[in-house]
Amino acid sequence: MAAALPLALAAVPAAAGPGISVSTTGSTVSVTTSACTQINGSWGTASLLTSSQGSFAQGRQVTLSGTSTSQSAAWSNVTAGTYTVIVICSDGTTAGTQSVVVSPAPSPTRSPSPSASPSRGVMGGAGGSATDYGTVTLVAGGTLVGIGLLGTAWYLRRRNRPYRL
Repeated sequence: MAAALPLALAAVPAAAGPGISVSTTGSTVSVTTSACTQINGSWGTASLLTSSQGSFAQGRQVTLSGTSTSQSAAWSNVTAGTYTVIVICSDGTTAGTQSVVVSPAPSPTRSPSPSASPSRGVMGGAGGSATDYGTVTLVAGGTLVGIGLLGTAWYLRRRNRPYRL
């Protein structure tokens, strides 16, 4: 057992030093760390500084949220430019500092070529008859059309008779 203890300790990976991981997605900058501990319900604060700002207090500050294994913060609607992200834990220690570049949003480009024609052609003829009516409705409609045809034939036949005096 005593011989196995040094082997078990050697197999445990060395703990990584505290630090932060910063990423951007469009105009959103996010930071993740695992270096902070919760004190009085707070993990700490992260600040996003522009190149003209020199101190943590001047940046856009966001409170960290998360769990004991990972804390994070995010800033949205960040304009293009170079920024510095600083994370200070609730115990006053700095978890890390990292620079990040936010790229400008790509401008939409218009295609000068006309769009392709539809592959199925014109979808005409539906005429709003998308509802499937039951058999009773169709029979009633057919009966009305038939009565209309019989009435028209009777009227035209009576008109064609010569009048006798």
